[in-house]
Amino acid sequence: MRRLLAILLPALLLITACGGGGTPAAEPTSQSSGDVSKLDSVKVTDNGDDKAPGLDFTKPLTVAEPTIKVVSEGNGERIKAGQVAELAYIAVDGNDGKTVEDVYKNGPQPIELNDELKKGNELIYNAIVGAKIGSHIAFAAPGSAATGAAAGSTQLVVFKLLSAKEAAPVLSKPEGETVTPPAGLPTVKEDDKGIPQISVDGAAAPKELIAQDLIKGSGAAVKATDTLTVNYVGVNLVGGQKFDSSFDRGQTASFALSGVIKGWTQGLEGKTVGSRVLLVIPQDLAYGAAGQGEAKGDLVFVVDILGVK
Repeated sequence: MRRLLAILLPALLLITACGGGGTPAAEPTSQSSGDVSKLDSVKVTDNGDDKAPGLDFTKPLTVAEPTIKVVSEGNGERIKAGQVAELAYIAVDGNDGKTVEDVYKNGPQPIELNDELKKGNELIYNAIVGAKIGSHIAFAAPGSAATGAAAGSTQLVVFKLLSAKEAAPVLSKPEGETVTPPAGLPTVKEDDKGIPQISVDGAAAPKELIAQDLIKGSGAAVKATDTLTVNYVGVNLVGGQKFDSSFDRGQTASFALSGVIKGWTQGLEGKTVGSRVLLVIPQDLAYGAAGQGEAKGDLVFVVDILGVK
């Protein structure tokens, strides 16, 4: 959900006081929140899973706070906490109903119903958990620079819950078949804590991106549109200075593969969950000649791919 999750949810729904309170019951149903009577006029004409629905509502639609409710209930199974829901959505201007964004043509967008979402965006979490697959949920928010709507106006987002599946487990460490890399690359050894240590002694500057499996995992292949959970360490090829390490911070990192340096995007696409990958990245696929912070020139990473979503 590129824009909805990247813009609308973080910008608007950090107002967690607006969310439905409490922990959902064992068999939860979708929880509405805000001035839900303002959404009573919203009518949805379903056009299938790959085409935006028709929307009709009393205009202008205005709300003073983020507001959400199921406006058309589906007939599928109820969605459970911990699952990954897939949905599509259309965003319209509350003043005139004109389309702001339609992502149906992009296919299903995933949202993981985990504790991270619940803590940061309880309103969305509580609306989706317990809702039936096939339902349309309306979300209205006051206009602001974050939504792209003019101040004082309201943006209406209606999303359809298309499916739900269990979230893929996140590994604690790489799992798979050990691979012997060719000579001439930086070498990697684990210390007594199992943390990879990189030596650049004798390694030549790369003429092109190198993405070498050190451990070949048997999990799902990484797609360019995936969000990855990884552990990693990075060093400069010249001098071997370490400039970043999730291992040192004691926690994994999660990121959209489309939102990192080209060497990661190109090098990790097609790799499999469970793998440990050695990336040797020319500077033009990293941070360029100027570098970024202590990361300068050609870079070397070891990346453990622990999960994708």
